[in-house]
Amino acid sequence: MTKKKVENTAFEKITKWLWIIFISGFAFVILMFLLGSLGVFGTLPTFEDLENPENNLATEVISIDGKTLGKYYKENRTPIRYKDLPENLVKALIATEDVRFYKHSGIDLYGTARAVIKLGRDGGASTVTQQLAKLLFHGEGSKNLPSRLLQKVKEWIIAIRLERQYTKQEIITMYFNKQGFLFNAVGIRSAARIYFGKEPRELKMEEAAVLVAMLKNPRQYNPHREVSKAKSLLRRNVVLKQLERNGEITMSQKDSLQKLPLVLDFSPEDTGYGVATYFREYLRGFLKNWVKENKKPDGSEYNIYRDGLKIYVTLDSRMQKYAEEAMEEHMSNLQRVFFKVQKKNKNAPFYELTKKEVKRSLTSAMKRSNRYKRMKKQGVSEAKIIKSFEEKTKMRVFSWKGDIDTIMTPLDSIRYYKHFLQAGLLSVEAQTGHVKAWVGGINYKHFQYDHVKQGKRQVGSTFKPFVYATAINQLQLSPCEELSNTIWTIPQGKYGLTKDWAPANADHKYGGFKTLKNALATSTNVVTAQLIDKTTPENVVKLAKNLGIESDIIPVPSIALGTVDLTLYEMAGAYNTFPSKGMYIKPMMVLRIEDKNGTVLADFTPKTKEVLSEEAAYTVVNLLEGVTQYGSGARLRSSAGSYPDSIVSGYPYKFRNPIGGKTGTTQNQSDGWFMGFVPNLTTGVWVGGEDRAIHFPGIARGQGASMALPMWALYMKKCYANEDLKISKKSFSKPANMKIELDCEKYQQNSVENDSTVVDDADFF
Repeated sequence: MTKKKVENTAFEKITKWLWIIFISGFAFVILMFLLGSLGVFGTLPTFEDLENPENNLATEVISIDGKTLGKYYKENRTPIRYKDLPENLVKALIATEDVRFYKHSGIDLYGTARAVIKLGRDGGASTVTQQLAKLLFHGEGSKNLPSRLLQKVKEWIIAIRLERQYTKQEIITMYFNKQGFLFNAVGIRSAARIYFGKEPRELKMEEAAVLVAMLKNPRQYNPHREVSKAKSLLRRNVVLKQLERNGEITMSQKDSLQKLPLVLDFSPEDTGYGVATYFREYLRGFLKNWVKENKKPDGSEYNIYRDGLKIYVTLDSRMQKYAEEAMEEHMSNLQRVFFKVQKKNKNAPFYELTKKEVKRSLTSAMKRSNRYKRMKKQGVSEAKIIKSFEEKTKMRVFSWKGDIDTIMTPLDSIRYYKHFLQAGLLSVEAQTGHVKAWVGGINYKHFQYDHVKQGKRQVGSTFKPFVYATAINQLQLSPCEELSNTIWTIPQGKYGLTKDWAPANADHKYGGFKTLKNALATSTNVVTAQLIDKTTPENVVKLAKNLGIESDIIPVPSIALGTVDLTLYEMAGAYNTFPSKGMYIKPMMVLRIEDKNGTVLADFTPKTKEVLSEEAAYTVVNLLEGVTQYGSGARLRSSAGSYPDSIVSGYPYKFRNPIGGKTGTTQNQSDGWFMGFVPNLTTGVWVGGEDRAIHFPGIARGQGASMALPMWALYMKKCYANEDLKISKKSFSKPANMKIELDCEKYQQNSVENDSTVVDDADFF
């Protein structure tokens, strides 16, 4: 046999074996596809499964101005439609993950062949459709090679089915909605909000590139984690290079974008973070009750963590932001002053308590702590639990300058947290009852007690307008009516009193007469005592109940001075009746509830009732304007800084528009209140310690005008600065044909004339 024949024979054998290997490989792939399609390697999704892939959809809380305030979820996924995906994001995905996406039918044979030849050195061969199949139906790939190969076969089959079932746009949309990005960001909408604080359509090219870069490995290329920031930046630049390579951007655009730093607006959406945290927790409880009473058509309950409900609420995201900013600005300043004062207090932060009483207070707080409850549940003995609270440990504690890493005993941390003054703010639209802003505390992560709806505190002089309103409604008294500024005694036995009741004025100054307007402006106790005696405590309580106050009030004379404990929610609703022309409108927070498809499940309307005549309501408004004109709220109008910055935040305020309001300060300055309103907005503020024994030692810093009023002022200045909110600066609307005289000169003149008439008649007879 010649050498040439030997070579030809060898070539034919090699060719024959290559064909055998190729055909066998092709047949093997066909067989694997066939067996996979028959379900030999496990169940494949049906067409129904493909049509309705199971998703955990977050319930979304949406403000009245269309902003997402927060979510409830097991997976933080809020679906987005293709039309809301920015073009730069879609282009970045295709350029980086699947350049032939629009040309293949689920499997990129060219890419697969290239990956096999290069042994995967240039990346995998998975198309976007295959990645979606993996995300939808089996998640993380197996590390076992045979199992992974079988999964790969399934991915191919499912990818082909997906391509038959859906359009390319639908596949891209599902892919972006299913992807996880860490930090509770599931889906591109959550990711855009959490990492950049914006909706996907607002993403810039370099921001879209960051999110697409994360698709390769969300942890390894995460822009928020310190250990992966550098990798994230490099990977972002790779995405930008791919966009340039695909002709989506120019070389110069690519170069300029790659030079930009990686800038985030990281806004986690956990319950303890974001805006309106206290309100969202209240709303969670509301929804849990709502789903029990409002079933699905099949009789099952809606799941607020999985069913993708949309809750449209009355809160305005801008006003909520202003309220939280005002609270932080004022409370951080007030706390600085409080810490300074406490350096001289040997029993800080408590006053009026013995060491034994302080220990009792701290022990009570210990037993309410999560640490104590957890150890108790685990069966740890009481002695060991107490000992653990006395052992130093590493912990992270709250401060107004940011959380601090420190070492202290858990018991010391309880005392440390007791130092912090707490606050609440509730803002209600007058004519609708819509709650516009809800601040339940200073920091939800560390202080979860809600001082809007949960906390009941002594209301002090903010209760007095209810007494005046009863007198005006019942006796048609004018603000110009004069009462004696002398001690008024209600004797033992009257109204069930066990002893005489004769309150003193706070300033202990007496003599002469005061008009009702002046008496309320200066919070004169003896005049209020006369009024409740004239109207009876029972009638005052009756009016308070009609004003929406649900808490129990014992009808005794002392309620005139605000000895009752009420919530800020109750107080704001009651005060809102005055600018609402005597109509009580129950504060409402939810407008409507929709399912994931946009079907309205429930609509909510305000609950209203007429409590005061329009004339009586306007008269009370006139009285309360006096408080801000020359009474305890007059600093709202000051132009000069009469108070040290260390006491009053943001002062001077320089308000010139009509404002009605009332300050309140309880015994020992334990509670500071300011209830204020303009024609279309009522806002109440409370500030105080967690315990009544925690307070400023003096009235200058501890009064409502110093503790609560500044927060109201800062909030309103921010609201007025945004003209789109249309917060009124106009005068209050005066009813036609007022019978109650508000002009004190005319009132005095009429009184003299009436007196003269009486004298003349007497002489005549």
